[in-house]
Amino acid sequence: MSEELKNSPIEDFDWDAFEKGETQGEKSREELVHTYDESLGTVKDKDVTEGTVIALNKREVVVNIGYKSDGIIPLNEFRYNPDLKVGDKVEVFIENQEDKKGQLILSHKKARAAKSWERVNEALENDEVIKGYIKCRTKGGMIVDVFGIEAFLPGSQIDVKPIRDYDVFVGKTMEFKVVKINQEFKNVVVSHKALIEAELEQQKKDIIAKLEKGQVLEGTVKNITSYGVFIDLGGVDGLIHITDLSWGRVSHPEEVVSLDQKLNVVILDFDDEKKRIALGLKQLQPHPWDALDANLKVGDKVKGKVVVMADYGAFVEIAPGVEGLIHVSEMSWSQHLRSAQDFLKVGDEVEAVILTLDRAERKMSLGIKQLKPDPWENIEVNYPVGSKHTAKVRNFTNFGVFVELEEGVDGLIHISDLSWTKKIKHPSEFTQIGADIDVQVLEIDKENRRLSLGHKQLEENPWDVFETIFTVGSVHEGTIVEMLDKGAVVALPYGVEGFATPKHLVKQDGTQAKQDEKLEFKVIEFNKDAKRIILSHSRIFEDEAKAEAKKAKKAAKAASDENTSSAPAIEKTTLGDIQELAALKEKLSKK
Repeated sequence: MSEELKNSPIEDFDWDAFEKGETQGEKSREELVHTYDESLGTVKDKDVTEGTVIALNKREVVVNIGYKSDGIIPLNEFRYNPDLKVGDKVEVFIENQEDKKGQLILSHKKARAAKSWERVNEALENDEVIKGYIKCRTKGGMIVDVFGIEAFLPGSQIDVKPIRDYDVFVGKTMEFKVVKINQEFKNVVVSHKALIEAELEQQKKDIIAKLEKGQVLEGTVKNITSYGVFIDLGGVDGLIHITDLSWGRVSHPEEVVSLDQKLNVVILDFDDEKKRIALGLKQLQPHPWDALDANLKVGDKVKGKVVVMADYGAFVEIAPGVEGLIHVSEMSWSQHLRSAQDFLKVGDEVEAVILTLDRAERKMSLGIKQLKPDPWENIEVNYPVGSKHTAKVRNFTNFGVFVELEEGVDGLIHISDLSWTKKIKHPSEFTQIGADIDVQVLEIDKENRRLSLGHKQLEENPWDVFETIFTVGSVHEGTIVEMLDKGAVVALPYGVEGFATPKHLVKQDGTQAKQDEKLEFKVIEFNKDAKRIILSHSRIFEDEAKAEAKKAKKAAKAASDENTSSAPAIEKTTLGDIQELAALKEKLSKK
């Protein structure tokens, strides 16, 4: 009812009728109803109008639009505005002026939706700050109710710092700015970060203007990566590289810091625009080398843990931030080139000897082989010349075999000292890597750490015996085992080999001897020092022919002498001699 109706008196009011209970007086009931209806605002279904909140509870909001009855709207339609209170003006959509129960049906959600697209565009144009209700999570961000429209809030636009738990934002009402609208698909993108950035920008300028190298600031761990830690200095981010976290070795920054941890850092460097700020944490602590025991010196023994392995050596931490290198050559007295991984691994606790110590350069080299005696110190005692040992084959060369008698003691067996009798072209024909072989020490070179060894010396020299068997002129049966350009290799009895040139391989019938053929051979040269036997097959029948010729010549001479003393005798002798010479001539002609 309007104020005028409330305050102005009704003229010609019939008090007598009122006393009798006839309240209408002279005016009909219809007139009064008509007067009441006129006092109310006129409304239409499906219209949007403004109303006033007159009451609210946990579930509903009562709104007066100046109609004969008030409308009730569910409170969840106002979840974008948790500060709603009695007296607030709100837009409502009239769904029905009167339902079956005579109730006015209103909707705030539909009223917002009716003007939502227009309002969201205005918010973008005017850079307006608006309220929205975060309904739920979605891929890459959140869904926000803005003016009844479902807008998208990217995860990167929620806050200036990375978000680890998106679920805590669901059900919250926050302020946003509209940052993008797709008119064609009616898509809206909002940002909460944009509001914070505007505030932080000024803070950032103030902080950056005061930055100086060496300055110590308090910061908060914002993000941790494998290569370092990002620190929030109050609107400005700086990076502590993993190498600047601790004086000791750090596998991952998580070993040193944790998220949201507050710590003091020192500014190491920044670019001209101060956009990249390098921070340090370890620089606030004294360097471990400065605290190293002043009495520590070369030759001292230290204990530590292997922290890094490489092929060339191992880095051992003897105190936090103090490391020494054990080169692979200082791990064993052995001369063999091996990888450091064959001796140590990360995490091993080791004892070592300090070999070099440079405090100025903060460098130290260590050795572990020095904990054992050098096997070459008493080499003449342990391996005197003539002593016999068992060694392990380590490597081959064209000229011999390298063997190891013990760790750090190596020796060479020359190819000529492997066998008395076999002609070995390559050591692999005689033995194999990893095999054991008996040796005798022939010579010691202590200065160069070399031993000359022999294998054949363990056996008696068979050439002393061969010298009595394969005398020059002796004939032996042999087999041609190999044909070469310069001649043939002939296998003789007792496992010895001889050599015959092509001209000594001609048989009596004029043909050439072939491989695998077994023949008689005459020794025409024997050299014990060079272990060489020169043979000939053709010499056998050639020498026989010469012997027969010599014999015939001798007989002819004897007959001549006899003929001089007696004619008949000379005649007899001459005839016999002629027959013998004829036979010899025939034999030679065949040859």
